[in-house]
Amino acid sequence: MASIGLFEAKTHLSELVARAERGEEVVITRHNRPVAKLVPVDGVPADLVERRRAALMRMGSIGREVARNGGPVTREEILEWVHEGRR
Repeated sequence: MASIGLFEAKTHLSELVARAERGEEVVITRHNRPVAKLVPVDGVPADLVERRRAALMRMGSIGREVARNGGPVTREEILEWVHEGRR
């Protein structure tokens, strides 16, 4: 794993991004202390994207349902929705 100073990283950002695209990781330092890491982005699995999209759709419908019914959302309901979103 390469290490590079902040000033040099700013100067050569395009090159560092190209290296990350090739799979390299680069640690950026400030005063010789690591402060950030530039890493390649892995693709997000399609099933995870779909699960997140479905959770967002459910959250939107919940908001509309609460507005229609006029009732407050309970703590238990919120915890249940959070638990569902983590499955």
